[in-house]
Amino acid sequence: MTTLSIETDPAHGGRWTSLRAAGREWLWHRDEPRRPGAVPDDAFADAGGLEECVPTVRGAPDHGDAWARPWQRADGTESVDCPDFRLSRRIRSDGDRAVADYRLTAEPGYRFLWAAHALLDLSEEACIGIRDGTPTRFYPDNGTRWIPCFWPSQPGRTAGLDRLGPDDGTAVGAIVDSPRVYVRDGAATLRMAVEAEGQPVSVALWRNLGGFPEQEPYRSVGVEPMLGRVFDLAAAEDGDAACVPRSGEVRWRLTVAAQAPEPWAQPAPRTEPETNTASEETDRKGTRTWIC
Repeated sequence: MTTLSIETDPAHGGRWTSLRAAGREWLWHRDEPRRPGAVPDDAFADAGGLEECVPTVRGAPDHGDAWARPWQRADGTESVDCPDFRLSRRIRSDGDRAVADYRLTAEPGYRFLWAAHALLDLSEEACIGIRDGTPTRFYPDNGTRWIPCFWPSQPGRTAGLDRLGPDDGTAVGAIVDSPRVYVRDGAATLRMAVEAEGQPVSVALWRNLGGFPEQEPYRSVGVEPMLGRVFDLAAAEDGDAACVPRSGEVRWRLTVAAQAPEPWAQPAPRTEPETNTASEETDRKGTRTWIC
């Protein structure tokens, strides 16, 4: 049986520093001297691993408010207190499978995004598996503008988003309307799925093949189960973000497994792609009050 193991660093944002399964390390890392000393409101310091991005990914605060704060660990649960919310998680591993149970508490109506910002160490031959025809929002750059399409198509290019290939100087993002994804690299396969009753769930992709940042670009690939359907909370419209109900808490589960991908017999039915009516310039405060 394949054994799956996870290591985290509560003192530095609760970052997942290791995810070993199927005989290999899946998380990518890079030297980033700013990461150990990062504090809230700093620009994101990309050291790889899996960062907990909440309440936003892009926008302000950069990659959210939890990654640059120390977490506490007690009785198997890790938690962090941020100005507007408290986030806790409990990770349990069993053979080739691990389950992370999350709980966010905040005032009813609080809206947020969450992403398991997993940067994976993948070869050029790796492929990303999501059911063909799934509605997708394609982000041509690191802004808020997106283009509707269907997975795995990449608007303006013949190559699909599901295949990586060599560096080509591009850096694009996508958010796919799916709760699950698998990544196959050689003989090894990693599966991830997110469940959150009554909340929007999706899979985000960051496909940086040497196109970001503008100065000293490098290669990084993020495959990120998430709550929400946009990268920037300030650009979220109705149904695009998670929302705390009257109970004052949202619970969700992330499952990670090292096993063969589930076969999908038929592609998802195609519907008319949605359109993005948000302008490029948005109100970045993200303070609108909602009651779910």
